[in-house]
Amino acid sequence: MRTNTLFITSFIAFWACNSQPTMQNNHEGEKANRLINSTSPYLLQHAYNPVDWYPWGEEALEKAKNEDKPIIVSIGYSSCHWCHVMERESFENDSIAKLMNDNFINIKVDREERPDVDQVYMDAVQAMGLGGGWPLNVFLTPDQKPFYGGTYFPPAQWASMMGSIHKAFNEKRDEVEKSANDLTNALSTSEIVKYRLKETEQQFNKEALDSMFAIMQSKFDFEEGGFDKAPKFPMPNNWLFLLRYYHIRQNQAALDHIALTLDKIAMGGIFDQIGGGWARYSTDAEWLAPHFEKMLYDNGQLVSLYSEAYQITKSLLYKESVYKTIDWLEREMLDESGGFYSALDADSEGEEGKFYIWNESEFQSVLGSDAEVLKNYYNVSKEGNWEEKNILRRLQSDEEFAETYDLSIDQLKSLVTTTDQKLLDTRSKRIRPGMDDKILSGWNGIMLKGLIDAYEAFDEPKFLTLAENNAEFLLNKMTNEEGLYRSYTAGEASIDAYLEDYAYVIDALSALYQVTFNEKWLTKAKSLTKYTLDHFYDQEEGLFFFTDNSSERLITRKKEVFDNVIPASNSQMALNLYQLGVVFDDQQFKDKATSMISKMAELMKEEPAYLSNWGILYAYMATPTAEISIVGPKAAEMQQQFVKRYLPNKVVMGDSEESDLPLMESKYAMNGETTIYVCYNKTCKLPVTSVEKAYEQLR
Repeated sequence: MRTNTLFITSFIAFWACNSQPTMQNNHEGEKANRLINSTSPYLLQHAYNPVDWYPWGEEALEKAKNEDKPIIVSIGYSSCHWCHVMERESFENDSIAKLMNDNFINIKVDREERPDVDQVYMDAVQAMGLGGGWPLNVFLTPDQKPFYGGTYFPPAQWASMMGSIHKAFNEKRDEVEKSANDLTNALSTSEIVKYRLKETEQQFNKEALDSMFAIMQSKFDFEEGGFDKAPKFPMPNNWLFLLRYYHIRQNQAALDHIALTLDKIAMGGIFDQIGGGWARYSTDAEWLAPHFEKMLYDNGQLVSLYSEAYQITKSLLYKESVYKTIDWLEREMLDESGGFYSALDADSEGEEGKFYIWNESEFQSVLGSDAEVLKNYYNVSKEGNWEEKNILRRLQSDEEFAETYDLSIDQLKSLVTTTDQKLLDTRSKRIRPGMDDKILSGWNGIMLKGLIDAYEAFDEPKFLTLAENNAEFLLNKMTNEEGLYRSYTAGEASIDAYLEDYAYVIDALSALYQVTFNEKWLTKAKSLTKYTLDHFYDQEEGLFFFTDNSSERLITRKKEVFDNVIPASNSQMALNLYQLGVVFDDQQFKDKATSMISKMAELMKEEPAYLSNWGILYAYMATPTAEISIVGPKAAEMQQQFVKRYLPNKVVMGDSEESDLPLMESKYAMNGETTIYVCYNKTCKLPVTSVEKAYEQLR
């Protein structure tokens, strides 16, 4: 495969260097193409390109076969900066569009609507050794097999490369087909075979957690937090794993690095200091200059992370970051239906970050006499800290800053609150970044879990209200008789959900039960889990496919096992099976979870940063899981007292009335008082009527 792929790559590169068509820029797309009927904001952005775009589907794929033309699949998402750049430079260019239309069948894909398509062709480009990212542009044979691709291409290179590929396809067809077949065969290799995953008898132990921590620690950035290179992506799951590791081993170095990292991210430019919410990633090592898009899935995970970290540290910085972010979520990302939108663009007026940055004179005019102090607080200067403008960030903690300026903490916080509102009011008058208003079930599940974690940490009623409304939306608008839909736009749900969607909705519904004790959430979590076992589970390999067995068949059916910015759907399903197995006393669920993690255990010890969600399950397996039952008239109220301390490896059940859950059997309120039962592996300690006594039993 490698030899043939390199041959095609060399052939294309040769002709690209010797073929330079004349290009003329014309950005006036007056006639709509087929994408005009799409619901995806990303596809609609391209609806007036002169390129004859098709959405992914039978019409385009059949046309490629009938006309025997290669396919261009161009994949991106609405808030992707370089996707916008390539559109302006190439897809709005009439002469480039003509090359595309004459020689190729052109398909546009929103990776957020169709992660299955994105996954297959991203793997293909990476297998070619060409790197990955978005926009992702891949050339396929008429039967959908990839043979060349890449990410962003400048217009001259894109145009000349298309000429080369057209020539290669017509003059070297046998080599192109062989390369595509070899690559497709490689992509179809089972993950079990590819990564040598083998189920082995596991003795889950704390010493293995020490080894995982040591590997992660070797890559820490001890100055700026996170890991040791730029760009820096927030990877909440790594730090959620480290929180659990700290809880088990009381390793101060782990907590110190979590605190350093979370402090730097919360005070950096990657966090919207006045409006709340985190951007996608930082382009530098200091968390200063973000790629300004805000994604729902990042913010959901970071709300969970900062809420959990608060339970250990009681850091007001973490609390304020969560509250500001949920304010942003409610203000800017909440649909009237109760669902949350997907993303805010990085660009406004065609310029990255323009909505968020400040020059000194504007900052001064908004704040007047308070400007001098606040310029130092938010690192604002005449020369700027980013492209001659200022990204607001903080270089000192509030305590340090208050001492420097001889202010009390209360005085400083009052000043900052007033300042933030003035700046926010001014900023709201600017032209806003684009909004991707599609609602994705899995990403909503991630955000729903964040709201639940925030409610547990801070006992803020609004957080629970938002969570319950969102859960109602998911059940009422994004489910059918059996399963889930992926996307909801303009009042209509569409696209069969992927494993990712099921995994995170199940997780959130299970968590919502554990703070409300309303068993309808738990019942739905179990029914969705059974659906995944019927429609996604590979009985032979003991892992889940990413796609439903009734969904459209692509050239290969993938399994997602590595944790990334969104943890792998298989690792989350393993966690779901384990927790629901405990709650329902379902040994089959628990056995499947054990089988799944045992396959990953050896790989996890080598690459813990890419398998940290698996690491969380490993930590649960290495320590006893607390089974907490709360029974009585004030069960929900006592639950909220109980969860104020950090105890990640637990399930909490309860009700003021009788429950059919196996672990609630024979548990009752003593003398009419709300009673807590602390159990391990279905063996319970003496029932108690106070949270303090329950914690003594847990210790």
